[in-house]
Amino acid sequence: MAGRVVRPRQLAFALSHTESLTRDNFLEGPSNETALALIDSWPDWPNRIMLLSGPEGSGKSHLATIWAEQAGARAISAHSLIDTMVPDTLVTGALVIEDLIPGTFDERALFHLMNMAREDEAYVLITARVAPASFAIPLRDLNSRLRAVPVVTVAAPDDQLFRALIVKLCSDRQMTVDESLVSYLATRIERSVAAARRVVAELDAESLRLRRPVTRALAVEVLRDSA
Repeated sequence: MAGRVVRPRQLAFALSHTESLTRDNFLEGPSNETALALIDSWPDWPNRIMLLSGPEGSGKSHLATIWAEQAGARAISAHSLIDTMVPDTLVTGALVIEDLIPGTFDERALFHLMNMAREDEAYVLITARVAPASFAIPLRDLNSRLRAVPVVTVAAPDDQLFRALIVKLCSDRQMTVDESLVSYLATRIERSVAAARRVVAELDAESLRLRRPVTRALAVEVLRDSA
């Protein structure tokens, strides 16, 4: 008895794309207007060291990128900071420290950096998912120093901003979408930038693999398969 013929699954090549992180492409709304005002007000900050707090994908890195461009700042991930690097990281007088997560960074290196930044009158912008008040940091001097840093919170996007975000993420991938698709996604996925980014990437991949346009019908299939 002849077996059933199984057609080979088409492969989609992962094409590179660039997510725009310029000031002109930042989507402003009630959830991030205070944080954006902070970035736009530089160098007239209330403190030379500031911290942006918010959930993953809330736009902290986009804001930090905008500020880095304005201030000529270097950028470094918190977990890669070591003590011997501190003098070089502050050479331009401005620094972004990304994704400060308790237990994943060198506490003495960060304490050294904060002290040197104060002595050199350098600017430092730190991003973290939660405010330092909730951190458990054994190094007491660093703990008190971080708790004294002013925190500006970036919240999850509201409905209008979330819809605009979906359109932007699709546009960054050169995907043409209509209102029915945007409305469908906005009401069926978690309201976070991370979730929107993930679903848009899945839609893009399936569209390329199946050689189909990005439509509401395709989104229904993608969300059903990923459920």
